[in-house]
Amino acid sequence: MHPRLQQDLDQFPQILERTRHLAEGFLAGLQQRPVCPPLASQQLQPGDDRLADEGDGALAALDDFWLRYAEGLSASAGPRYFGFVTGGSTPAALAADWLVSTVDQNSQLSHDTVAAAIELATITQLKNLLGLPEVFNGSFVSGATMANFVGMAIGRQWLGQQRGIDVAEQGVTALGPVQVLSANAHSSSVKALSMLGIGRDALKIIDNLPDSEAIDPVALERHLAASIGAPTLVLASAGTVNTVTFDDLPHLLALRERYPFWLHVDAAFGGVAACSPRYAPRLTGWEQADSITVDAHKWLNVPYDSAIQFSRHLALQMQVFQNHSAYLEAPTLRSDNYLHLTPENSRRFRALPLWLALKAYGRSGMQDMVERNVQLAQLLGTALAASEGFRLLAPVNLNVVCFALKNIEGDAVAARDRFIARLDRHGVVRCTPTLYNGQPGIRAALVNWMTQESDIHLALESMQHCLAEPH
Repeated sequence: MHPRLQQDLDQFPQILERTRHLAEGFLAGLQQRPVCPPLASQQLQPGDDRLADEGDGALAALDDFWLRYAEGLSASAGPRYFGFVTGGSTPAALAADWLVSTVDQNSQLSHDTVAAAIELATITQLKNLLGLPEVFNGSFVSGATMANFVGMAIGRQWLGQQRGIDVAEQGVTALGPVQVLSANAHSSSVKALSMLGIGRDALKIIDNLPDSEAIDPVALERHLAASIGAPTLVLASAGTVNTVTFDDLPHLLALRERYPFWLHVDAAFGGVAACSPRYAPRLTGWEQADSITVDAHKWLNVPYDSAIQFSRHLALQMQVFQNHSAYLEAPTLRSDNYLHLTPENSRRFRALPLWLALKAYGRSGMQDMVERNVQLAQLLGTALAASEGFRLLAPVNLNVVCFALKNIEGDAVAARDRFIARLDRHGVVRCTPTLYNGQPGIRAALVNWMTQESDIHLALESMQHCLAEPH
Protein backbone atom coordinates (compact mmCIF):
# COMPACT_ATOMS: atom_id res chain seq x y z
CA MET A 1 0.00 0.00 0.00
CA HIS A 2 1.17 3.53 -0.74
CA PRO A 3 2.77 4.97 2.41
CA ARG A 4 0.34 7.89 2.63
CA LEU A 5 -2.65 5.56 2.28
CA GLN A 6 -1.20 3.31 4.98
CA GLN A 7 -0.58 6.36 7.18
CA ASP A 8 -4.17 7.52 6.77
CA LEU A 9 -5.51 4.04 7.43
CA ASP A 10 -3.59 4.01 10.68
CA GLN A 11 -4.75 7.54 11.54
CA PHE A 12 -8.41 7.10 10.55
CA PRO A 13 -9.73 7.91 14.06
CA GLN A 14 -7.66 11.11 14.24
CA ILE A 15 -8.82 12.13 10.75
CA LEU A 16 -12.46 11.70 11.71
CA GLU A 17 -11.92 13.56 14.97
CA ARG A 18 -10.22 16.44 13.16
CA THR A 19 -13.11 16.59 10.67
CA ARG A 20 -15.60 16.63 13.55
CA HIS A 21 -13.66 19.45 15.19
CA LEU A 22 -13.67 21.56 12.01
CA ALA A 23 -17.39 20.93 11.45
CA GLU A 24 -18.21 21.78 15.05
CA GLY A 25 -16.30 25.04 14.80
CA PHE A 26 -18.03 25.94 11.54
CA LEU A 27 -21.48 25.33 13.03
CA ALA A 28 -20.63 27.20 16.24
CA GLY A 29 -19.65 30.26 14.20
CA LEU A 30 -22.50 30.07 11.71
CA GLN A 31 -24.42 33.00 13.21
CA GLN A 32 -21.37 35.26 12.89
CA ARG A 33 -20.13 33.98 9.51
CA PRO A 34 -20.86 36.30 6.56
CA VAL A 35 -23.71 35.08 4.37
CA CYS A 36 -21.61 36.19 1.41
CA PRO A 37 -17.84 36.06 1.94
CA PRO A 38 -15.61 38.68 0.32
CA LEU A 39 -14.95 38.05 -3.36
CA ALA A 40 -11.21 37.77 -2.71
CA SER A 41 -11.88 34.85 -0.35
CA GLN A 42 -13.87 33.07 -3.02
CA GLN A 43 -10.85 32.76 -5.34
CA LEU A 44 -8.46 29.84 -5.67
CA GLN A 45 -5.06 30.57 -4.16
CA PRO A 46 -1.92 30.39 -6.34
CA GLY A 47 -0.66 26.89 -6.96
CA ASP A 48 -3.78 25.07 -5.81
CA ASP A 49 -4.70 24.09 -9.36
CA ARG A 50 -1.57 21.93 -9.65
CA LEU A 51 -1.38 18.24 -8.74
CA ALA A 52 1.44 17.36 -6.35
CA ASP A 53 3.67 14.39 -7.07
CA GLU A 54 3.65 13.39 -3.41
CA GLY A 55 0.61 13.93 -1.19
CA ASP A 56 0.69 15.19 2.38
CA GLY A 57 -1.90 12.85 3.87
CA ALA A 58 -5.44 13.57 4.99
CA LEU A 59 -4.72 15.52 8.19
CA ALA A 60 -2.34 17.92 6.48
CA ALA A 61 -4.68 18.29 3.49
CA LEU A 62 -7.63 19.01 5.78
CA ASP A 63 -5.76 21.66 7.71
CA ASP A 64 -4.39 23.23 4.54
CA PHE A 65 -7.88 23.43 3.01
CA TRP A 66 -9.36 24.98 6.13
CA LEU A 67 -6.52 27.47 6.54
CA ARG A 68 -6.76 28.60 2.92
CA TYR A 69 -10.47 28.44 2.19
CA ALA A 70 -12.62 28.52 5.33
CA GLU A 71 -13.13 32.26 4.88
CA GLY A 72 -14.49 31.62 1.38
CA LEU A 73 -17.38 29.50 2.67
CA SER A 74 -20.70 31.30 3.09
CA ALA A 75 -23.21 30.87 5.88
CA SER A 76 -25.70 29.45 3.38
CA ALA A 77 -26.59 26.78 5.95
CA GLY A 78 -27.55 29.48 8.44
CA PRO A 79 -30.75 31.27 9.44
CA ARG A 80 -30.33 34.50 7.46
CA TYR A 81 -29.46 33.10 4.06
CA PHE A 82 -32.59 34.14 2.16
CA GLY A 83 -31.01 33.76 -1.28
CA PHE A 84 -32.56 31.51 -3.93
CA VAL A 85 -34.54 28.85 -2.00
CA THR A 86 -31.84 27.27 0.10
CA GLY A 87 -32.58 25.14 3.13
CA GLY A 88 -30.09 24.23 5.82
CA SER A 89 -29.39 20.85 7.33
CA THR A 90 -31.18 19.78 10.48
CA PRO A 91 -28.94 17.95 12.96
CA ALA A 92 -30.51 14.59 12.11
CA ALA A 93 -30.10 15.15 8.37
CA LEU A 94 -26.49 16.26 8.78
CA ALA A 95 -25.65 13.23 10.91
CA ALA A 96 -27.23 10.97 8.32
CA ASP A 97 -25.34 12.63 5.48
CA TRP A 98 -22.03 11.98 7.23
CA LEU A 99 -23.03 8.34 7.52
CA VAL A 100 -23.99 8.24 3.84
CA SER A 101 -20.40 8.97 2.87
CA THR A 102 -19.05 6.64 5.53
CA VAL A 103 -21.07 3.57 4.58
CA ASP A 104 -20.83 4.48 0.85
CA GLN A 105 -23.75 2.40 -0.40
CA ASN A 106 -24.79 2.26 -4.04
CA SER A 107 -28.50 2.80 -3.54
CA GLN A 108 -29.83 0.20 -5.92
CA LEU A 109 -31.82 -3.00 -5.54
CA SER A 110 -28.61 -5.03 -5.58
CA HIS A 111 -29.52 -7.52 -2.81
CA ASP A 112 -26.44 -6.51 -0.82
CA THR A 113 -27.68 -3.39 1.00
CA VAL A 114 -30.75 -2.15 2.84
CA ALA A 115 -30.47 1.22 1.05
CA ALA A 116 -33.22 0.55 -1.52
CA ALA A 117 -35.64 -0.61 1.17
CA ILE A 118 -35.02 2.52 3.24
CA GLU A 119 -35.51 4.72 0.17
CA LEU A 120 -38.86 3.07 -0.53
CA ALA A 121 -39.90 3.52 3.11
CA THR A 122 -38.82 7.18 3.01
CA ILE A 123 -40.93 7.75 -0.10
CA THR A 124 -43.89 6.12 1.66
CA GLN A 125 -43.47 8.36 4.71
CA LEU A 126 -43.08 11.46 2.54
CA LYS A 127 -46.28 10.66 0.64
CA ASN A 128 -48.03 10.33 3.99
CA LEU A 129 -46.59 13.65 5.18
CA LEU A 130 -47.68 15.47 2.01
CA GLY A 131 -51.04 13.75 1.52
CA LEU A 132 -50.13 12.03 -1.74
CA PRO A 133 -51.89 8.74 -2.53
CA GLU A 134 -50.22 5.34 -2.62
CA VAL A 135 -50.62 5.17 -6.41
CA PHE A 136 -47.59 7.45 -6.74
CA ASN A 137 -44.18 5.86 -6.94
CA GLY A 138 -41.15 7.97 -6.19
CA SER A 139 -37.38 8.02 -6.18
CA PHE A 140 -34.56 10.30 -5.13
CA VAL A 141 -32.63 12.29 -7.70
CA SER A 142 -30.01 15.01 -7.41
CA GLY A 143 -32.29 18.05 -7.44
CA ALA A 144 -35.35 19.72 -8.91
CA THR A 145 -33.71 19.90 -12.33
CA MET A 146 -33.45 16.12 -12.53
CA ALA A 147 -36.88 15.62 -10.93
CA ASN A 148 -38.42 17.84 -13.60
CA PHE A 149 -36.37 16.01 -16.24
CA VAL A 150 -37.65 12.62 -15.07
CA GLY A 151 -41.27 13.79 -14.92
CA MET A 152 -41.16 15.21 -18.43
CA ALA A 153 -39.26 12.18 -19.77
CA ILE A 154 -42.07 9.93 -18.56
CA GLY A 155 -44.55 12.41 -20.01
CA ARG A 156 -42.78 12.24 -23.37
CA GLN A 157 -43.08 8.45 -23.26
CA TRP A 158 -46.81 8.76 -22.45
CA LEU A 159 -47.35 11.12 -25.38
CA GLY A 160 -45.78 8.52 -27.64
CA GLN A 161 -47.84 5.70 -26.16
CA GLN A 162 -51.04 7.58 -27.03
CA ARG A 163 -49.88 7.50 -30.66
CA GLY A 164 -48.48 3.97 -30.80
CA ILE A 165 -44.87 5.19 -30.59
CA ASP A 166 -42.21 3.98 -28.16
CA VAL A 167 -40.11 7.12 -27.81
CA ALA A 168 -37.55 5.40 -25.61
CA GLU A 169 -36.81 2.98 -28.46
CA GLN A 170 -37.58 5.02 -31.57
CA GLY A 171 -36.44 8.44 -30.43
CA VAL A 172 -38.22 11.75 -30.06
CA THR A 173 -38.19 12.35 -33.81
CA ALA A 174 -40.69 9.51 -34.20
CA LEU A 175 -43.10 11.48 -32.02
CA GLY A 176 -42.54 14.77 -33.79
CA PRO A 177 -43.05 18.25 -32.32
CA VAL A 178 -44.32 18.52 -28.75
CA GLN A 179 -45.89 21.64 -27.27
CA VAL A 180 -45.13 22.51 -23.66
CA LEU A 181 -47.51 24.97 -22.03
CA SER A 182 -46.88 26.99 -18.89
CA ALA A 183 -47.23 30.47 -17.47
CA ASN A 184 -44.14 30.38 -15.26
CA ALA A 185 -42.03 27.35 -16.04
CA HIS A 186 -38.94 27.20 -13.84
CA SER A 187 -35.64 27.55 -15.66
CA SER A 188 -34.74 23.99 -14.66
CA SER A 189 -37.71 22.73 -16.67
CA VAL A 190 -36.55 24.72 -19.67
CA LYS A 191 -33.11 23.13 -19.29
CA ALA A 192 -34.78 19.72 -19.12
CA LEU A 193 -36.58 20.39 -22.41
CA SER A 194 -33.20 20.87 -24.03
CA MET A 195 -31.78 17.68 -22.52
CA LEU A 196 -34.87 15.69 -23.55
CA GLY A 197 -34.60 16.68 -27.20
CA ILE A 198 -38.01 18.36 -27.04
CA GLY A 199 -36.28 21.71 -27.30
CA ARG A 200 -36.62 25.03 -25.54
CA ASP A 201 -38.62 26.41 -28.45
CA ALA A 202 -41.38 23.93 -27.62
CA LEU A 203 -42.29 26.02 -24.57
CA LYS A 204 -45.31 28.25 -25.20
CA ILE A 205 -45.94 30.84 -22.52
CA ILE A 206 -49.61 31.10 -21.57
CA ASP A 207 -50.96 34.33 -20.10
CA ASN A 208 -51.12 34.82 -16.35
CA LEU A 209 -54.24 35.74 -14.48
CA PRO A 210 -54.37 39.49 -13.83
CA ASP A 211 -52.04 40.57 -11.00
CA SER A 212 -50.91 36.98 -10.50
CA GLU A 213 -48.25 34.54 -11.63
CA ALA A 214 -50.88 31.79 -11.94
CA ILE A 215 -51.77 30.48 -15.38
CA ASP A 216 -55.00 31.83 -16.87
CA PRO A 217 -57.14 28.71 -17.45
CA VAL A 218 -59.22 30.52 -20.08
CA ALA A 219 -56.11 31.39 -22.05
CA LEU A 220 -54.85 27.82 -21.64
CA GLU A 221 -58.12 26.36 -22.91
CA ARG A 222 -58.07 28.72 -25.87
CA HIS A 223 -54.61 27.46 -26.82
CA LEU A 224 -55.57 23.81 -26.29
CA ALA A 225 -58.71 24.18 -28.42
CA ALA A 226 -56.63 25.68 -31.21
CA SER A 227 -54.08 22.85 -31.16
CA ILE A 228 -56.19 19.72 -30.72
CA GLY A 229 -54.19 16.60 -31.45
CA ALA A 230 -50.79 18.13 -30.73
CA PRO A 231 -48.74 16.16 -28.17
CA THR A 232 -48.92 18.37 -25.10
CA LEU A 233 -47.17 18.69 -21.76
CA VAL A 234 -48.57 21.21 -19.26
CA LEU A 235 -46.14 22.43 -16.61
CA ALA A 236 -48.00 23.68 -13.55
CA SER A 237 -46.46 25.70 -10.74
CA ALA A 238 -47.06 24.85 -7.10
CA GLY A 239 -45.10 27.75 -5.73
CA THR A 240 -43.53 30.20 -8.18
CA VAL A 241 -40.10 31.54 -7.29
CA ASN A 242 -41.09 35.21 -6.96
CA THR A 243 -44.44 35.07 -5.18
CA VAL A 244 -45.09 31.39 -4.31
CA THR A 245 -48.23 31.40 -6.45
CA PHE A 246 -50.04 28.11 -7.03
CA ASP A 247 -51.78 27.30 -10.29
CA ASP A 248 -55.45 26.34 -10.08
CA LEU A 249 -54.89 22.60 -10.31
CA PRO A 250 -58.57 21.54 -10.17
CA HIS A 251 -59.24 23.80 -13.16
CA LEU A 252 -56.26 22.32 -15.03
CA LEU A 253 -57.48 18.82 -14.24
CA ALA A 254 -60.89 19.67 -15.66
CA LEU A 255 -59.19 20.85 -18.86
CA ARG A 256 -57.20 17.61 -19.01
CA GLU A 257 -60.48 15.70 -19.20
CA ARG A 258 -61.40 17.57 -22.39
CA TYR A 259 -57.95 17.98 -23.92
CA PRO A 260 -55.75 15.05 -22.89
CA PHE A 261 -52.29 16.22 -21.85
CA TRP A 262 -49.58 15.23 -19.40
CA LEU A 263 -49.78 17.34 -16.24
CA HIS A 264 -46.48 17.87 -14.46
CA VAL A 265 -46.53 19.84 -11.20
CA ASP A 266 -43.32 21.59 -10.20
CA ALA A 267 -43.73 21.77 -6.42
CA ALA A 268 -40.02 21.99 -5.66
CA PHE A 269 -40.51 23.87 -2.39
CA GLY A 270 -44.21 24.76 -2.40
CA GLY A 271 -45.19 21.11 -2.20
CA VAL A 272 -43.76 20.85 1.32
CA ALA A 273 -46.49 23.27 2.44
CA ALA A 274 -48.85 20.30 2.14
CA CYS A 275 -47.58 19.08 5.54
CA SER A 276 -49.44 22.02 7.13
CA PRO A 277 -53.24 21.75 7.34
CA ARG A 278 -53.28 25.53 7.05
CA TYR A 279 -51.60 25.59 3.64
CA ALA A 280 -52.35 22.15 2.19
CA PRO A 281 -55.54 23.39 0.43
CA ARG A 282 -53.32 25.37 -1.96
CA LEU A 283 -52.22 22.04 -3.40
CA THR A 284 -55.71 20.65 -3.90
CA GLY A 285 -55.69 18.47 -6.99
CA TRP A 286 -51.98 17.71 -7.11
CA GLU A 287 -52.76 14.16 -6.07
CA GLN A 288 -54.21 13.66 -9.58
CA ALA A 289 -51.19 15.01 -11.46
CA ASP A 290 -49.17 12.71 -13.69
CA SER A 291 -45.81 13.68 -12.22
CA ILE A 292 -44.58 15.90 -9.39
CA THR A 293 -41.28 17.44 -8.29
CA VAL A 294 -40.42 18.00 -4.62
CA ASP A 295 -36.99 19.23 -3.57
CA ALA A 296 -35.70 17.91 -0.23
CA HIS A 297 -32.71 20.26 0.04
CA LYS A 298 -35.04 23.20 0.12
CA TRP A 299 -37.85 23.27 2.70
CA LEU A 300 -37.23 19.75 4.02
CA ASN A 301 -33.78 20.94 5.13
CA VAL A 302 -31.56 18.03 4.14
CA PRO A 303 -28.08 18.59 2.65
CA TYR A 304 -27.40 18.95 -1.06
CA ASP A 305 -28.12 17.11 -3.26
CA SER A 306 -31.57 15.64 -2.78
CA ALA A 307 -34.93 15.81 -4.55
CA ILE A 308 -37.81 13.47 -5.22
CA GLN A 309 -39.67 12.74 -8.42
CA PHE A 310 -43.17 11.30 -8.11
CA SER A 311 -45.17 9.67 -10.88
CA ARG A 312 -48.22 7.44 -11.17
CA HIS A 313 -46.89 5.75 -14.34
CA LEU A 314 -44.37 3.18 -13.11
CA ALA A 315 -44.36 1.02 -16.25
CA LEU A 316 -43.69 4.01 -18.52
CA GLN A 317 -40.93 5.17 -16.20
CA MET A 318 -39.20 1.81 -16.50
CA GLN A 319 -39.51 1.94 -20.28
CA VAL A 320 -37.57 5.20 -20.26
CA PHE A 321 -34.87 4.43 -17.69
CA GLN A 322 -34.39 0.65 -17.85
CA ASN A 323 -30.80 -0.51 -17.95
CA HIS A 324 -29.74 -3.73 -19.68
CA SER A 325 -26.44 -5.37 -18.85
CA ALA A 326 -25.22 -8.95 -18.64
CA TYR A 327 -23.94 -8.44 -15.11
CA LEU A 328 -27.03 -6.66 -13.72
CA GLU A 329 -30.48 -7.89 -12.84
CA ALA A 330 -32.99 -7.63 -15.67
CA PRO A 331 -35.69 -4.95 -15.38
CA THR A 332 -38.63 -5.98 -13.22
CA LEU A 333 -41.64 -3.79 -12.57
CA ARG A 334 -41.24 -2.79 -8.94
CA SER A 335 -41.10 0.63 -7.32
CA ASP A 336 -37.78 0.06 -5.52
CA ASN A 337 -35.82 -1.11 -8.58
CA TYR A 338 -34.07 2.25 -8.92
CA LEU A 339 -31.49 1.13 -11.48
CA HIS A 340 -34.37 1.03 -13.97
CA LEU A 341 -36.27 4.10 -12.72
CA THR A 342 -33.78 6.99 -12.56
CA PRO A 343 -31.15 8.52 -14.85
CA GLU A 344 -28.26 7.31 -12.69
CA ASN A 345 -26.92 3.78 -12.58
CA SER A 346 -24.81 4.41 -9.49
CA ARG A 347 -26.65 6.44 -6.87
CA ARG A 348 -25.67 7.96 -3.56
CA PHE A 349 -27.76 6.88 -0.54
CA ARG A 350 -29.68 10.18 -0.71
CA ALA A 351 -32.73 8.88 1.13
CA LEU A 352 -31.01 8.43 4.50
CA PRO A 353 -30.89 12.13 5.56
CA LEU A 354 -34.62 12.56 4.97
CA TRP A 355 -35.41 9.17 6.51
CA LEU A 356 -33.54 10.15 9.69
CA ALA A 357 -35.03 13.66 9.74
CA LEU A 358 -38.56 12.27 9.51
CA LYS A 359 -37.74 9.83 12.29
CA ALA A 360 -36.23 12.58 14.43
CA TYR A 361 -38.83 15.33 14.01
CA GLY A 362 -41.98 13.66 12.73
CA ARG A 363 -44.98 15.33 11.18
CA SER A 364 -45.20 18.04 13.84
CA GLY A 365 -41.56 19.07 13.42
CA MET A 366 -41.90 19.49 9.66
CA GLN A 367 -45.16 21.38 10.09
CA ASP A 368 -43.53 23.73 12.61
CA MET A 369 -40.68 24.44 10.20
CA VAL A 370 -43.11 25.41 7.42
CA GLU A 371 -45.50 27.48 9.52
CA ARG A 372 -42.72 29.31 11.36
CA ASN A 373 -41.01 30.27 8.09
CA VAL A 374 -44.30 31.57 6.68
CA GLN A 375 -44.99 33.59 9.82
CA LEU A 376 -41.52 35.12 9.70
CA ALA A 377 -41.83 35.92 5.99
CA GLN A 378 -45.05 37.75 6.74
CA LEU A 379 -43.30 39.64 9.54
CA LEU A 380 -40.50 40.66 7.17
CA GLY A 381 -42.98 41.68 4.48
CA THR A 382 -45.05 43.78 6.88
CA ALA A 383 -41.96 45.60 8.11
CA LEU A 384 -40.67 46.28 4.58
CA ALA A 385 -44.08 47.55 3.45
CA ALA A 386 -44.18 49.96 6.41
CA SER A 387 -40.64 51.23 5.83
CA GLU A 388 -39.66 54.40 4.04
CA GLY A 389 -37.08 52.81 1.76
CA PHE A 390 -38.77 49.64 0.52
CA ARG A 391 -42.02 48.50 -1.04
CA LEU A 392 -43.55 45.12 -1.68
CA LEU A 393 -43.89 44.07 -5.32
CA ALA A 394 -46.43 41.39 -4.40
CA PRO A 395 -48.28 40.14 -1.33
CA VAL A 396 -46.44 37.63 0.84
CA ASN A 397 -48.32 34.50 -0.17
CA LEU A 398 -46.17 32.01 1.71
CA ASN A 399 -42.44 32.03 2.48
CA VAL A 400 -40.97 34.38 -0.16
CA VAL A 401 -40.90 38.17 0.14
CA CYS A 402 -40.60 39.97 -3.21
CA PHE A 403 -39.77 43.64 -2.73
CA ALA A 404 -38.05 46.63 -4.30
CA LEU A 405 -36.37 49.88 -3.41
CA LYS A 406 -38.66 52.88 -3.10
CA ASN A 407 -38.23 56.38 -4.54
CA ILE A 408 -35.43 55.47 -6.92
CA GLU A 409 -34.27 58.06 -9.42
CA GLY A 410 -32.46 56.92 -12.55
CA ASP A 411 -31.55 53.33 -13.36
CA ALA A 412 -33.60 51.11 -11.04
CA VAL A 413 -31.67 47.95 -11.96
CA ALA A 414 -28.33 49.58 -11.16
CA ALA A 415 -29.68 50.95 -7.88
CA ARG A 416 -31.01 47.52 -6.94
CA ASP A 417 -27.72 45.84 -7.78
CA ARG A 418 -25.71 48.38 -5.78
CA PHE A 419 -27.96 47.78 -2.77
CA ILE A 420 -27.54 43.99 -3.00
CA ALA A 421 -23.77 44.39 -3.31
CA ARG A 422 -23.75 46.49 -0.12
CA LEU A 423 -25.95 43.91 1.58
CA ASP A 424 -23.52 41.16 0.56
CA ARG A 425 -20.55 43.13 1.90
CA HIS A 426 -22.36 43.72 5.19
CA GLY A 427 -22.71 39.94 5.43
CA VAL A 428 -25.75 39.71 7.72
CA VAL A 429 -28.48 38.63 5.30
CA ARG A 430 -28.38 37.26 1.76
CA CYS A 431 -31.08 38.18 -0.78
CA THR A 432 -31.06 37.73 -4.54
CA PRO A 433 -32.16 39.91 -7.47
CA THR A 434 -35.15 39.13 -9.63
CA LEU A 435 -37.52 40.65 -12.16
CA TYR A 436 -41.24 40.75 -11.43
CA ASN A 437 -43.80 42.23 -13.83
CA GLY A 438 -40.97 44.01 -15.60
CA GLN A 439 -39.75 45.63 -12.39
CA PRO A 440 -36.33 44.99 -10.85
CA GLY A 441 -36.93 43.33 -7.50
CA ILE A 442 -35.29 41.53 -4.63
CA ARG A 443 -36.21 38.13 -3.22
CA ALA A 444 -35.96 36.88 0.33
CA ALA A 445 -36.85 33.17 0.59
CA LEU A 446 -37.23 31.76 4.09
CA VAL A 447 -36.78 27.99 4.31
CA ASN A 448 -34.13 27.43 6.99
CA TRP A 449 -35.08 25.41 10.07
CA MET A 450 -33.11 27.72 12.40
CA THR A 451 -34.60 31.07 11.38
CA GLN A 452 -36.19 32.94 14.29
CA GLU A 453 -37.80 36.35 14.83
CA SER A 454 -34.45 37.74 15.99
CA ASP A 455 -33.03 36.93 12.55
CA ILE A 456 -35.75 39.00 10.91
CA HIS A 457 -34.84 41.98 13.07
CA LEU A 458 -31.14 41.56 12.25
CA ALA A 459 -32.00 41.31 8.55
CA LEU A 460 -34.11 44.46 8.66
CA GLU A 461 -31.39 46.37 10.49
CA SER A 462 -28.87 45.33 7.86
CA MET A 463 -31.20 46.33 5.02
CA GLN A 464 -31.79 49.76 6.54
CA HIS A 465 -28.07 50.20 7.16
CA CYS A 466 -27.20 49.30 3.56
CA LEU A 467 -29.95 51.54 2.22
CA ALA A 468 -28.49 54.50 4.10
CA GLU A 469 -24.87 53.65 3.27
CA PRO A 470 -23.30 56.11 0.83
CA HIS A 471 -23.17 54.81 -2.73
